[in-house]
Amino acid sequence: MPCERKPMRYGHSEGHTEVCFDDSGKFIVTCGSDGDVRIWESLDDDDPKSINVGEKAYSLALKNGKLVTAGSNNTVQIHTFPDGDPDGILTRFTTNATHVTFNSSGSRVAAGSSDFMVKVVEVSDSSQQKTLRGHDAPVLSVTFDPKDDFLASASCDGSVVVWKIEEQTQAASWPVLQKTNDISNAKSLCRLAWQPRAAQLLAVPVETKVNLYERGSWDHVSTLSDDMLTQPINVLAWSPCGQFLAAGSVGGFLTVWQVENKLCVERQKHEKGYTVCGLAWHPSGSQIAYTDTEGCLGLLDGLSTSSNSSTKTAKAPASKAAKEYDDLFDDDDDRLMDEGVSDTNSPAKNPVAGDDDDDDDDLMPATGRVRNRGAFLDDDNSLDTGSLKFGLDKYGEDDDAGSTVAPPAAPAVPLRPVYEGPVPTPPQKAFQPGSTPAHLTHRFMMWNSVGIVRGYNDEQDNAIDVEFHDTAVHHAMHLTNSLGHTMADLSQEAVLLACPGTDELASKLQCLHFSSWDTNKEWMVDLPRGEDVKALCVGQSWAAAATSAMMLRLFSIGGVQRELFSLPGPVVCMATHGEQLLIVYHRATGFDGEQALGVQLLQLGRRKRQVIHSEPLPLSRKSHLSWLGFTAEGTPCYVDSEGVVRLLNRCLGNTWTPVCNTRENCKGKSDHYWVVGVHENPQQLRCIPCKGSRYPPTLPRPAVAILPFKLPLCQTVTEKGQMEEQFWRSVLFQNHYSFLSSSGYEIDEEGQSRAQKEQQELLMKMFALSCKLEREFRCVELAELMTQNAVTLAIRYASRSRHMALAQRLSEIALEKANQVQEEEPEEEQEEEPHYSSARRASGYGQSEATGSRYNNRRHQEEEEERGEELEEEEGQEMETEEAAENRKRLNPFAKGGGSPEKLSLKPISKEGRVNPFKVLGSGKSPAASGQPRVTNVLDSMTGSRRLAPLSGSTGKPSKTPILKPLAPKPKTKTQSTLLQMTGSKAANKKAPENVEPAVDRLKRPETPPPASPGDNAENKRPKTGFQLWLEENRKSIMADNPDLEETDVIKEAMGRFRTLSAEQRLSWTERAKGQTGDAADLKKRKRAGGGGGAENENGQAEADESSAKKKKSLDASSKLSAFAFNKN
Repeated sequence: MPCERKPMRYGHSEGHTEVCFDDSGKFIVTCGSDGDVRIWESLDDDDPKSINVGEKAYSLALKNGKLVTAGSNNTVQIHTFPDGDPDGILTRFTTNATHVTFNSSGSRVAAGSSDFMVKVVEVSDSSQQKTLRGHDAPVLSVTFDPKDDFLASASCDGSVVVWKIEEQTQAASWPVLQKTNDISNAKSLCRLAWQPRAAQLLAVPVETKVNLYERGSWDHVSTLSDDMLTQPINVLAWSPCGQFLAAGSVGGFLTVWQVENKLCVERQKHEKGYTVCGLAWHPSGSQIAYTDTEGCLGLLDGLSTSSNSSTKTAKAPASKAAKEYDDLFDDDDDRLMDEGVSDTNSPAKNPVAGDDDDDDDDLMPATGRVRNRGAFLDDDNSLDTGSLKFGLDKYGEDDDAGSTVAPPAAPAVPLRPVYEGPVPTPPQKAFQPGSTPAHLTHRFMMWNSVGIVRGYNDEQDNAIDVEFHDTAVHHAMHLTNSLGHTMADLSQEAVLLACPGTDELASKLQCLHFSSWDTNKEWMVDLPRGEDVKALCVGQSWAAAATSAMMLRLFSIGGVQRELFSLPGPVVCMATHGEQLLIVYHRATGFDGEQALGVQLLQLGRRKRQVIHSEPLPLSRKSHLSWLGFTAEGTPCYVDSEGVVRLLNRCLGNTWTPVCNTRENCKGKSDHYWVVGVHENPQQLRCIPCKGSRYPPTLPRPAVAILPFKLPLCQTVTEKGQMEEQFWRSVLFQNHYSFLSSSGYEIDEEGQSRAQKEQQELLMKMFALSCKLEREFRCVELAELMTQNAVTLAIRYASRSRHMALAQRLSEIALEKANQVQEEEPEEEQEEEPHYSSARRASGYGQSEATGSRYNNRRHQEEEEERGEELEEEEGQEMETEEAAENRKRLNPFAKGGGSPEKLSLKPISKEGRVNPFKVLGSGKSPAASGQPRVTNVLDSMTGSRRLAPLSGSTGKPSKTPILKPLAPKPKTKTQSTLLQMTGSKAANKKAPENVEPAVDRLKRPETPPPASPGDNAENKRPKTGFQLWLEENRKSIMADNPDLEETDVIKEAMGRFRTLSAEQRLSWTERAKGQTGDAADLKKRKRAGGGGGAENENGQAEADESSAKKKKSLDASSKLSAFAFNKN
C-alpha cells in the first residue's frame, strides 16, 4: 500500500488537536486547544472557515450535518454543519468532557468525562439520556458498537469496559491499561475503535500493540504489532471497509495493518516526531488525516484499501502524474506551511478587511481618497499614514502635491510661482507597540511577553480584560473602563493605564500594582491641565509616561513621582526592559514620505546614564515605525511598516542591523505579520499572520507564528554566502551575553558556548572552502577571526593541503594571538578572573564579549576549589609524564568546551607514530592509510572523539586549574615545546635514529637558541600548584629512597605518594600554593633573569649534545615553517 505523506500545515495553537472528515469526504474538520473548529476544503485551504466553541475544544464528532464538540465549559455542544450555527447544548458534566462520538446512524452521541461518567444522549431529544457509572477515574475514550447494542469505554483506572447500553450494565471488562489519576498524566489517549460493517472486532491499544476482542464472547482473539513501534499507541481508526486498521503513536509513527493476515502494509513517521493525537479515514478509504499535539494537520494520500488490485494499478499512474504536476507549482507554497509560518495561520477570514482578495492597489480610487477605511486600517497612525503611505509612495505624487501644498492654480496663467520641491511628510501619531488602532470597538491594548490587555467599547460594555501568559504571575482580571483608558502596558508587577484629557477632566495615569504586598494596590495621578499622556511603559519597579508637552515623567511603581526631563521632539512610542528605557520621537519633519525619527536609550539603574544620545533611527524608504521593543534578552529592536526588523548591535558602536524582513514570508501584497516578541536564544521572531490587514482581530484568538532571522547579506544562495550569514548572525545574537553579564544577570552558559562553537565551526568551513579555491589571503582574513585553537587546526589543514606559505602566515597569527593573551594576562590575574576572556579577545570579537565569558567561569570557582584543583593537577601531571601511545588522538577545539579556549597545558610528544603536519612527505610515505588521497579534509574528522586537554574542562563547569609546568626536563628525549602543544595538540613527529629520510623531509631545530617561547613566558607567570610545592619539599627524600630513578619516574613516584595523603593534607598544600600566588611572579622573574634553573641548563646541554651528534642539514622550507614551534625551552 504505497502512499504519500503530504507536508504538515499549521491548524491550531499548540495542544491536543482532533480531526474527522464529513460524511461526503469533502471537508476535513479539526478542533484544537484554541477553542476553534476549523473546516478545511483541502489540506491546501488557505482560508478555512472557523467556528469558536469555547476556550478549548477537547473532542469533536460529525454526522448527518450535526457537529458535536466537547468544550472546556463542561458541556457537549451541538452546531449545524457546515454553517456552524449553535444548535443547543446536548449534555453537561461536572468537569470537562474528554471524548465524544456518534453511533453509526447518527441518532445518538456518547460522551466520556473527567468526572468518571459516560453519557449516551439522543440527538433529537437531549432529555433522553443514559448515564453509565462504574469507572473510578477520568474516561479516556468511548466508541459505539456499529449495531448499537454495546458501548466500549477506556478509563484512567486502567480498565476497558464494554457496556450494554439499554440495561446500563457492564458486559465485559479488561484491566489492560496503566493506571493514572488524570488524562494529562496518561501515557496514551487509548482511543478505542470498533470494526465497521461486520462489527465483529473491538480494537484496544495496549502499550505498543493492538489487542483485538471478539464481539459476544469478548475473547482476546488477536494482537497486531510492529517492531518499529517503540512508544505507546495513542489513537486507532478503522478503514470504512473494515479490513484495515490505522494507528498513531506517541512517537509520531503512523502504522496501517491488514487485519485479516496481521500484515503491516504501511509505515510513516511524523516529519518532526510529534505525538499523533487525532486520526480519521476518508470515507473513500484513500486518505488518512492526522493531527499532532502541536496543532498541525497532515495527510497520507494514495492509500488503496480496495481488494481489486487492477483498479488500484490503473488509477495509480494517472494520480501520480497529476500529483507531480500539482507539486511542480504547489511545492514552494507548501514549504512555509511546514513551519507554521505562512499566512495560512490566519485563524479566520478577517472581519475587518472588506475585500480579502484585493491587493492594496484597489483600495485607492483615482480621487486619491481612501475608498473604504475599514479595508485599510493602519496602525494607530490612522489618517496620517493614509496620505503618507498611499498618497506619497505607490500612487504618484501628483494628486498629493497639489492638494497638500497649495490650492490648484489655473493651468493657463498661474497667479504665483508653483512650488515643486520636496513635500513634507505628515508625522506619524504616537502609538503603543503591541496595540491595535484605538478606533476599533474590540482591540488589543497591549500584547507583550507578559500577557494580553484587551479593550471592549461597544453598546453593552466598556471594559478591559487582562490575561497573563503565565497564570502563576497573576490571575486574569476584568476591569470596568469608566475613565475611557486608551493606552495600556503590562509587566510582571503592574498594569499601567492612561486616558487622554477632555474639556472637563485632566489626562489620568492609573496603575494597578498587583504584586504589592499591602492591601492598597491601586494609585492614580492627574496630569497638569492641557498635558496628555501620549505613550507609557512599565519598567523594573518604575513607570514612565511621555506627554504632549514633550516631557517624560518617571514614577516609582508605588506611585512616588521621580525624575522628569524634556524630550527633543514629540514622542512616537516607548519600550522598556528591566532597567532600560527606549524612547523614539520626531527629531524633525520628514520629506517625500520619509519619517525623521530619533531614538534615546537610557539605563535607569542605580547609575543612571544615557546609552544612545538622541541619534537618528534608520527606517526603510518611505516607511514608518510599526513596533518597538526589546528582545527577551534585553536588546532593543524595532520593526518598520515595510516589515524590516532591526536589532541593536552593541559591539559595533550601537548601530542598527536588519535581521529579518517579514514581507518575504507573506504571500499576498496586503498580508502582513504583526510582531509580538523577539527572542535571541533561540533565534525566533514571534508574530501573528494577518491576511489582508496590518493587525489581527481579537476574536477568534490569533495564533502566534515563528519566523526565522536572516541577515540581508549578498549572494546567500551560495555556500560561502550562507556560511557568512550564519556566522555574522551568530556573532550578533551572542552580543547579549556580555551585556547581561556586565549588568549582573545570570546567563545561559551552555547557550553561549554552543554559539561560540558554532562560530568556530563556520569559520573552519569557510577556511576550508577558501583553501580549495586557492584564496590564501582570504584564509588569513578568516584566521584573524578565529580563536587560538581554531588557528592551530587551520595551520594543520593548510599544511596537509600543501599550502605551506599560508601555514607560515597562519603561524605568525597564532604567535601574535598567544602574545596578546600573555600581555592581557597580568590584568586578569589582578582581577582574579578566568583567562578565557583574553583568548576570546585575541580572536577578534572585541572586549565586550570577553566580559560575558569571564562571568561564566567566576560562578563555579568557589565550589571547584577543593575538588577540581587537586584532581585536575594530578591528572595534568599524569598526562605530562605518560608516554603511552596516544598517537592519533588530538584536542578537538569544537568538542564540548572547545568553543571557550582557556590557557592550555603543555603536552609531551609520544615516542612513536606521531606525524608532523609541517613535514613535506615523500611520495610513498603518507601518514594516512594507504589508498587514501593525499589531501584529506581535516574537517571530516573534526567532530571525532579526541582527547581533551586536562584544562579545557566541560562547558558546564569551566575549570580554573593553573597550568602544570614540567618541573625538570626528561633526559634523553627530544621533546620540544611547539605552538601546537601550547594549544593542546600533539603535532610533532618522533623519528627513530635509524629512520633515514631525504634531506627535504628532515626537520631540524635551530642551531642558535631562539628567544624563550611564548609557552615558557606563560608558564613562568603562573602560580605553582599544591602538588609542585609538595614535590619540591619532598624530592630529596624520594631521590634518597630511589637513587636510580629518572626524572619521569621521580614524578610518577611523587604522584603516588601525594595521592596517599589525606584530603585535608592535600587541601592544605593547595591553600599554600594559593597563598604564594602573590610573590610567585617576582620569584620567577628573578629566576628567569638569572638565566634559568640548573635543571633547564642541564636540559639545554643534553639537547645540544644530542643535536650535535646528528648530521647538520640546511634549513629547508618545511623546517623554516616549523621553526616558530621547535624552540628550546
